[in-house]
Amino acid sequence: MNLIINHTSMQPVYEQIVCQIKDKIMHGELIEETMLPSVRTLAKDIKVSALTVKKAYDQLEAEGFVVTVHGKGSFVACANQAQMLEEKKKEVEAEFEQTIRKARSCGMEDREIQELFEIVLEDSV
Repeated sequence: MNLIINHTSMQPVYEQIVCQIKDKIMHGELIEETMLPSVRTLAKDIKVSALTVKKAYDQLEAEGFVVTVHGKGSFVACANQAQMLEEKKKEVEAEFEQTIRKARSCGMEDREIQELFEIVLEDSV
């Protein structure tokens, strides 16, 4: 599995693993019942601790993306990419709401927030 880990990122390594595997599942690169690499194999491949990979796999399992069968390995659990993409959109919406509340608490008006959003959107292209 091709994962890119940024060791200088502020995001913990296990979260980087979780995000990248979720992304692969949501975009159909990993389909239902696909076996993930073993914890040791993935840890060796991306040069991180096996405990870090285990933590990522545990989180993926807790969120319903992966099912672990003891003695057999971890497998992709979700087949409904449309549902997962909808969940991701809900997360983005919640983050927007939180950001808007924060902007308003700083005294920004709706028009200022919109202008800032448009600037950031243009810069991210």
